[in-house]
Amino acid sequence: MKMSAEEIIKEGELEKRSDNLLQFWKKKTCVLTKDSLNIYADTQKRSKGKELKLQSIKTVDCVERTNKFVYFTIVTKDNKEIDFRCSVEQTCWNAEITMALIDYQNRKALQDFKTRQDDESASPGQERRMARAP
Repeated sequence: MKMSAEEIIKEGELEKRSDNLLQFWKKKTCVLTKDSLNIYADTQKRSKGKELKLQSIKTVDCVERTNKFVYFTIVTKDNKEIDFRCSVEQTCWNAEITMALIDYQNRKALQDFKTRQDDESASPGQERRMARAP
């Protein structure tokens, strides 16, 4: 998961709610890139990080804002919910993740469109049929 500086959109600390029964909030160092959210247990990013690819994210839901924290949930395409919170001073994390997700989806749509166009132009024997008005 080597990243160049120009790939990094945002880097900093988030708190992630643990999946266990007690559901403690644990501080994580997070790095948002154009393709993923990388989550590390330590600030030096020496631990093996978890990579959450943007292609696997369905939505980013802003759940609540208090005097101290902004709480938000990332919902994956397999409906797993991952809860995060950040201090009010770092409130734009959920917006940055949402914008990165939209950018990723737009890039993917353009790529799919170009692939379809290339496939259509590669089949010269088939004519496109145009619908005519009655």
